[in-house]
Amino acid sequence: MNITTLYQRWLEKAVDDADLQRELQEIGGKDEEIYDRFYRELEFGTAGLRGVIGAGDNRMNIYTVRKATQGLADYLNSRYAAARVAIAYDSRIKSDLFAKEAARVLAANGIAVSLYAELQPVPVLSYTVRKLSCQAGIMVTASHNPAKYNGYKCYGSEGFQMTDDDANAVTDCIRRIDMFDGVKLTDFDKAVADGVITLLDDTLVDAFLDEVVKQQVHPCAGTDLSVIYTPLNGAGNKPVRKVLSRIGIRNVTVVPEQEMPDGLFPTAPYPNPEIKETFGLALQLAETVKPDLLLATDPDCDRVGIAVPKDDGYVLFTGNETGCLLLNYILSGLAEQGRLPSDPVVVKTIVTSNLAARIAQKYGCEMREVLTGFKYIGEQIGLLEEAGHPERYLLGFEESYGYLAGTHARDKDAVVASMLIVEMAAYYKSQGLSLIDVLNGLYAEHGVYLHRLVNVQFEGAQGMIAMNDLMTRLRNEPPTVIGGLRVLATTDYQERIRTDCISGKTTAIDLPKSNVLSYELEGNAGLIIRPSGTEPKVKGYITAAEATMAASEALAAHLCDAAKELIK
Repeated sequence: MNITTLYQRWLEKAVDDADLQRELQEIGGKDEEIYDRFYRELEFGTAGLRGVIGAGDNRMNIYTVRKATQGLADYLNSRYAAARVAIAYDSRIKSDLFAKEAARVLAANGIAVSLYAELQPVPVLSYTVRKLSCQAGIMVTASHNPAKYNGYKCYGSEGFQMTDDDANAVTDCIRRIDMFDGVKLTDFDKAVADGVITLLDDTLVDAFLDEVVKQQVHPCAGTDLSVIYTPLNGAGNKPVRKVLSRIGIRNVTVVPEQEMPDGLFPTAPYPNPEIKETFGLALQLAETVKPDLLLATDPDCDRVGIAVPKDDGYVLFTGNETGCLLLNYILSGLAEQGRLPSDPVVVKTIVTSNLAARIAQKYGCEMREVLTGFKYIGEQIGLLEEAGHPERYLLGFEESYGYLAGTHARDKDAVVASMLIVEMAAYYKSQGLSLIDVLNGLYAEHGVYLHRLVNVQFEGAQGMIAMNDLMTRLRNEPPTVIGGLRVLATTDYQERIRTDCISGKTTAIDLPKSNVLSYELEGNAGLIIRPSGTEPKVKGYITAAEATMAASEALAAHLCDAAKELIK
């Protein structure tokens, strides 16, 4: 079906949402606008759906959500006699609507639904899937993307996002469905009255928080810590404040403009705790409050960023820095208390700091590396559980500000991470140390590992083509020198092969296929290049490891320039 025909069909059929009809009328005669909405279907991948909210096959709307959910329903009904699905949503525009539409489709297909009555974080959904013995879960969110985006994360029965095989099977089901005529729907209120859709209250959330509190290392480490917290108008407001109260942290000031749910994110256009601008209002508030710690969770509360006092201001920590601090805090604390399990396990992604491996080695802890995507960390917890030793798992984290301590959830959890970060800061404060002091101590012991992230945007239909062309070019013409440093080895995770550039020897990689290229450089430096799975951009992950901060900073800056040139 050509684009003009698709557009006309949407004009005729997409009548259940007045916003979509207005948009379709407004773009009439605007070929480029129409093309961008219809040149492809929004792709259902291992991260589910994510896209700009609006009309068309390439947008997030009730019809793309319904179609995806019908595909999920067909997949579940082909495998289970009686399936149940848990659904949660965050504060984004139309998140509650999309959640209800998904529930309507599932109920019409004879699948029981447990739907949260108000917005909840990602880890609560992950916990609920397993607690209620669901066969799948849906989280309506676009994580930390700008306000114009929304998304749909799909979870398997083990509580982590669907891995490749299951996601591909759901995709096959989706492709067989007609957007408008192939979806079953039922009345939402009737399904609730009939008990097919159950509205969940806070009972399971309280049980989730009980599990979170069990992850404390030094209970009551210090209650005089002063914290500024911002949920960035998202789902973290209630659970994060509740858990901090439970562990005795009372001096918490919430950024008022960012306290309540608001999918427009009016004071944080890019609600991502990785970037300094997101902390703007918190930093202003800090001028009068003078807190020991600034804490920000993203809209679906699966990522957390922090800032700490330094000189006359505050400095933001990277995800790698915070993760390595947490790892050291957990391992050193448990070791001191004699609570380290036998054969402890830590999991990190391939783009996460190798400093973590050095810290784990110090405490005799096995370090497992997985592909980017927290589902692979959740999968490792499942494997340990199958082996009868879930207690071996202590922490999983990724450089993009996602952490999980404990096995209560199988996705990154900013609630437990916020609790542990605050507890850690309070503990070290009681020892007369700041988090900067502790981090510098790790650098002195293991070397100064610095990491930088280069993002190159590839917008629109042409951008997708350019991204694919870039990765093809790098595979066909692999660089031998990057930033003046020799490439010692390359790893192509798509081909699952590591090549030693000196000897020419190749080694198989025991990880799933992924469109990622890694370059090991002289002097423990490195560059990893991967297209984002959720945004229209290519990411370059820089590693610089030198004996001093000045040397590492200089090398990191130089490699950033080289990466931008390579990726452009």
